[in-house]
Amino acid sequence: MSTIGSTARHVGFGPMHGTPTPSRSVEWLPTLLSVIAGMVDLIGFLNLGIFTAHITGNIVVIGALIVRHSRVNPAQILSIPVFILAVAATWLIARASGRRGTGLMRLLLFVQFLLIACLLVFSVVTKPTVDPHGLVATVAAMIAVTAMGCQFALLRLVLPVAPSTAVMTGNLTNAVLALVDSSSKMQPLMESDTKRLRAALHLLIGYFAGCVVAAAAVMYLGDWAWSLPAALAAVAIALS
Repeated sequence: MSTIGSTARHVGFGPMHGTPTPSRSVEWLPTLLSVIAGMVDLIGFLNLGIFTAHITGNIVVIGALIVRHSRVNPAQILSIPVFILAVAATWLIARASGRRGTGLMRLLLFVQFLLIACLLVFSVVTKPTVDPHGLVATVAAMIAVTAMGCQFALLRLVLPVAPSTAVMTGNLTNAVLALVDSSSKMQPLMESDTKRLRAALHLLIGYFAGCVVAAAAVMYLGDWAWSLPAALAAVAIALS
């Protein structure tokens, strides 16, 4: 079995007995996933009116709308239980497959690709952007939320040491603390970890780039904008 396969197996499902160096492609996988998450989150926000990869944002918006006695998007309410079910379903798929390491990674990346590809086909056929609060848009949003739930669970099951690819608050905090701590002339408050700083910066840049590209895609491609994260999801499978 490959080094990364063995590493992911031990980290994801049992105690790790060594610290092998992962392959370069797997080191870049979280960054690619952050680009996908940025795309899915922004396309979902612009086309469907919800944060598909940011449950915290949906909770805040729901609370604000309730206080203001405004109409709440049903998709925002459903996103919470659907995300929970998506994570649980991903765990069930992983357990039922009997796979570990690289094999499990490819399987779950393939599941994410299928979900985003289905979302693309569904959106092109049904045009959910016509009514962002309608039933069709809600179904599309739940498919996107499920894809992101799969991505979150994938990282925790296969690469639990990897930082979040969709929640940038923690990555930004790590990057800022590492930068100011390393630049200080006094004794550092944190253990020096340039690798973690570099990883956090890669994820931040990846997520932001995904948002920028997704915004342009929504402007020029409309419902076809989902083709971009679907293509990158296929690339992620190849890299694994």
